Amino acid sequence: MEQNIEDYKLIFEKEGVYLHTNAKRSNQDTTIPGFIRIVERAGVPALEWSPLEDEGRSAPAVLYTKKDGDGVEEDANYDPGYEPDWAVISTVKKDREHVPVRDSGQWSFSLPLSELYSLRRARFSLGRNFLVLTSRGGHPLPPLHFHRGGTRELFRAMNRYIILDQSPVDGRLFLAYPHDPGALSQSFDKLQLFDDGSDLVSRFIQDPYATTFGGFSKVTNFFKVALRPPGPATHSRAAHDPNFPPQSDEEPGFELINCGVELGPRPDVTRGRPLDKWEEFLDPEGRVKNPERIKEIVFRGGVTPTLRKEVWKFLLGFYPWNSTHKEREDILRVKTDEYFRMKVQWKSVSEEQEMRNSLLKGYRSLIERDVSRTDRNNTFFSGNNNPGLTLLNDVLMTYCMFNFDLGYVQGMSDLLSPLLFVTQNEVESFWCLTGFMELVHQNFEESQEAMKKQLLQLSILLKALDPELCDFLDSQDSGSLCFCFRWLLIWFKREFSFEDILTMWEVVWSRLPCDNFHLLIACSILQSQRGELIGSDHDFNTILKHINELTMQLDLQTVLRGAEAIYLQLTQCKELPLKVQQVMGLYVPSSSEEDSPDSQASETLRLLAESQAGAASCDSAPVPTYP
Repeated sequence: MEQNIEDYKLIFEKEGVYLHTNAKRSNQDTTIPGFIRIVERAGVPALEWSPLEDEGRSAPAVLYTKKDGDGVEEDANYDPGYEPDWAVISTVKKDREHVPVRDSGQWSFSLPLSELYSLRRARFSLGRNFLVLTSRGGHPLPPLHFHRGGTRELFRAMNRYIILDQSPVDGRLFLAYPHDPGALSQSFDKLQLFDDGSDLVSRFIQDPYATTFGGFSKVTNFFKVALRPPGPATHSRAAHDPNFPPQSDEEPGFELINCGVELGPRPDVTRGRPLDKWEEFLDPEGRVKNPERIKEIVFRGGVTPTLRKEVWKFLLGFYPWNSTHKEREDILRVKTDEYFRMKVQWKSVSEEQEMRNSLLKGYRSLIERDVSRTDRNNTFFSGNNNPGLTLLNDVLMTYCMFNFDLGYVQGMSDLLSPLLFVTQNEVESFWCLTGFMELVHQNFEESQEAMKKQLLQLSILLKALDPELCDFLDSQDSGSLCFCFRWLLIWFKREFSFEDILTMWEVVWSRLPCDNFHLLIACSILQSQRGELIGSDHDFNTILKHINELTMQLDLQTVLRGAEAIYLQLTQCKELPLKVQQVMGLYVPSSSEEDSPDSQASETLRLLAESQAGAASCDSAPVPTYP
């Protein structure tokens, strides 16, 4: 193709590539048809998408918005329908400074192929193929839905300019690398795959067997794909395996990649009886003789209501497990004095002083508002002038004195109310709250880094367990799982009945069978809804609505059985990806490993080796016991 006077070349073009929006207005479409193109502008290759124009009018641009009255303006902060001031819904950033966007239509984008970091290619049971592209700036672009096929041809055209290398940790993800060997060698340096990676490419080309196969046979695919000459996209399994199910006529050769590992069957799990005896676990001086056995029983069945007041104080660290009766009396006396000293601090602040302390005034206002609507259906907090509400207010105000840096954040009242209900004691509930906050205080930090990390960890687990469900959620702009934000923030407090949440929390406080068991609980809930989600015509808004409507509709024992079964299924897999092990606390590198550059490289290689696409097998293993 000859270059025109505008220094523009059209390399590839495909019609029938759609964006799916969440617009709900009658005059707006929820799917926008368009073209995907690869073009060269001044010799620079770029991937572009632009909508079809209908009678000169560009397609609408409504992304994660809600209606603001009856006007035409849209609020970019999407309202989830519940507590929008602390429920984060989307991490999509409107500012994509790393992704140059053309002016021809609000939805159009033009991404230089040198700025493409990754491309996720997937297909789920509804038969629609889609791609999710991420720029090197870290921003995902809207998923592109190929209603008429064409992903294979797009890959082939892109291979003229970049290398698309299948990720070793996710078979559906392709990482983009330049063809330039020098740039590729720099990429290896950044990965710290080898100590002297600067000359890696030339050494591999000269002697590939000595360089690669001599010690790292399991990373062969990584180097082969990265260094082979540009050519057609990877052939599908169907071309070589006559027993493999044929793909649709629309997209011949498209391979459904499920997961880096193949999990074994999920075992059946039964729950146990709650802890109903306490004195027999104490020695004559009051020490708990076998704390691990107590935790195991609590994990299996919870605690009977009559024992919760005592057992919770151990689970939450108010009392040490090896403390005697006498030592616990001393602890209670000291902690009571400490509590009331802090309470006096805020009680003694005059109205005039508070007028000059905007932070304390703000905490008080927020606490008063939240207390007035926390668990008012529970008799302990119901009615006006209820002493339970006064205690709830006072304990939360005192916590602001205890941890003034954090202060009060909306949602903390939800954590305190069950503690106050069980202990029926202001001082004990306060110190139980401080123990609980040791586990979850990062959830309430302004940066929300801990919440982002947990949502990412949840995504890692769900991708290993159910890649098809992940594909569906990705296709509906829900792959970030931000609709689970409230679950993780206050540990499912508003998803289950008050009595059920008492049982769930004490189960998780046992810290068995692994770290982040609450994330497995979230996976259990999501997988229980997969039929409803995938089998229906859901979009982002209706997925959010469906998840929100699960409140008080879930059976706790079924969810807990599912979460434990997921744990057993994952731990019985001998080729479990390293990232999944890390989320579950099954693999923790030593400090010497973390500090050693050699060990960092070996850890990367281990990740590559353990996650070789399509090469894992999960043999049966004995069911572990707890602890």
